[in-house]
Amino acid sequence: MQIDITGHHLKVTTALRNYVEKKFKRLTKHFDNVINIHVVLTVEKLTHKAEASLHVRGNRIFANSNNEGMYAAVDSLVDKLDRQIVKHKEKLKDHHQDEVRHHTTH
Repeated sequence: MQIDITGHHLKVTTALRNYVEKKFKRLTKHFDNVINIHVVLTVEKLTHKAEASLHVRGNRIFANSNNEGMYAAVDSLVDKLDRQIVKHKEKLKDHHQDEVRHHTTH
């Protein structure tokens, strides 16, 4: 899994980069087919924004999060992505089971 981290109006420090990479590794616990991730961290006035797009086999998942602190924004972002990945995985599983059922009934 490749993680690309970009900062807008923000210097991506080694500590912040390590934090993001550690948090995003959690996502592969549910779904190991994440091809690459692009994370954009932005500071606008008092708001810290974190957004990411994940490329998984056959799909792209996007989420964003705003918070007063960057670390909290990253935490919230990963939680949102985690829920979307679980939904995506369930859709794939349900679709596959429908195919199996369809082929065994004929």
